[in-house]
Amino acid sequence: MSSATAARTALVLETNNLHDGPGMELVSSSLQRLILLLGQQTLPLTSLAQVVITHDGLPPHICKSIERLAQRPIDFVAIDPYTGYYDAKNVGFDMTDAALCDYVAFADADCLPAADWLERLLEPLDGPEGPSVVAGRTSYDTSLTGIALTTLDFMYFPSPLRQGGTRNFYANNVVFRRDVFERYSYQVLDGVYRAQCEVLGLRLQAAGVPVCYEARAHTQHRLPGTRRDWFKLRWLRGQDSRGLTPLLVETCVPAPLQWLARSGPIGTLCVQASRMVFSLRAINHQDLPRVRGLRWLGTALLVMAYSAVDMAGGLFRGFGAHTLDHQKADEQALSYHR
Repeated sequence: MSSATAARTALVLETNNLHDGPGMELVSSSLQRLILLLGQQTLPLTSLAQVVITHDGLPPHICKSIERLAQRPIDFVAIDPYTGYYDAKNVGFDMTDAALCDYVAFADADCLPAADWLERLLEPLDGPEGPSVVAGRTSYDTSLTGIALTTLDFMYFPSPLRQGGTRNFYANNVVFRRDVFERYSYQVLDGVYRAQCEVLGLRLQAAGVPVCYEARAHTQHRLPGTRRDWFKLRWLRGQDSRGLTPLLVETCVPAPLQWLARSGPIGTLCVQASRMVFSLRAINHQDLPRVRGLRWLGTALLVMAYSAVDMAGGLFRGFGAHTLDHQKADEQALSYHR
């Protein structure tokens, strides 16, 4: 039945994570690689009702070459270069055809989906009582660095609303029933880099909307291509913890500890220390490759080292240093080409 569901589904891809200079050659090559992978899926691009790609300057000849490669029409949507990551997804959603698409899936152009990713993501939607939201599993590669960073950036927490559900998801691997996303969408959060999807997960939970977790719908997120972008990613992730602390405390912490939401750096460090503990516990769990002995120890040390950089970013945010550049947090773009 997934093919019937696909015929009522739009796929929205954004290119905000593909930072590039003049010419857009790297963006083009990354998109072409992704389109080739999607074309070879067990549920290929041609089975979808619509494909939308948002971009901030792809030349017409590149758009045509990508469309030829996809062997189907694609709606290319030009956006302002300063449009944030989540705003780009909202814009892409607005360009989907409500008459054709009951569901809208979101993916990133810097991710590498498994061969059955799309089929597994849409499969739970089959049937009259399918969920309103399905989240797939996102990870980095299977190196020790990739495993350690996956526990920090792509951890999943069980949902109290549904057995086998998750209370959080990631915007690079999720599908919504159209009316649900239209009602909630991604909200603007000042000073937050990539945590709006976590906030949306909490809002859905508060509204009683369960999110189905489908671990078999796997996509691999690339690691930053340069040391500078690697450091910038950790710094921005740390600053996200500072921006999210009040909401996380309000949602997850008992009443006697609610003062942590107003404690400045103290609350942020508590949130980040808790995240580090959960990340260490996630090693060898959550469908990650198993590591033993010295490899486990090395992974644990990497989790602690990366957490220390995150904590530094959160601490500096507490003292008023918001981002490494003058752009807003969600407008920051890193290079994920390599």
